[in-house]
Amino acid sequence: MLYSGLFRFLQKLLKGQNSPTSWQPLQRSAAELKAYAQWVQEKVYLNWLNPYFKAYHYSKAGLPPGPNGLRVQLVEGCGQHGALLFYDPSIGPHNFRHLFDLIRDRTLPLGYHLTTSDVRTRKHPRYTETIAKHFLKPNPTCCPETGRCEQRYGTVAVDMVSLNGHPGFIRVVCNPIQDALFCPAESFDKLMEAVFHVPAI
Repeated sequence: MLYSGLFRFLQKLLKGQNSPTSWQPLQRSAAELKAYAQWVQEKVYLNWLNPYFKAYHYSKAGLPPGPNGLRVQLVEGCGQHGALLFYDPSIGPHNFRHLFDLIRDRTLPLGYHLTTSDVRTRKHPRYTETIAKHFLKPNPTCCPETGRCEQRYGTVAVDMVSLNGHPGFIRVVCNPIQDALFCPAESFDKLMEAVFHVPAI
């Protein structure tokens, strides 16, 4: 039931069908913020960053999931470049939520600022979907070589989709700005490497 609901939602998402809904500010409790800070300090995220990075490259090569079992699906279309990082039960819901926030925090130092963090919940006949979203924009700086605005990877949206309270996937999507005022965007591959690849010590 859960996976059939996820499949139907995924079909709608990839077709770009959106229904008007009410977005609310995404807020974390003091306890959640404390747990996240400890999670980051203990570097628990190292269990999943590189494995998802490898799974991304498996998907690009058209290969089945690798030995870690994590699944990634590419998102392409309407000028977007991105990836869906599917939830695996071995991760656990709390770790997956922390990973969602970590992607935001690892994108910020790349020349971004957070414009909004929102959440919406919609009830369907057979399931309830919740989408949490971080939306980031590049900082307003100029490219020294051209004098045009530097857009890095374009705008970046990080979504976490849950069905009936269970994590489904995290979506990371870049939307390059197609305007002569901006330098060309860097590739989504480079964003994935900057956020997910952790060099061995």
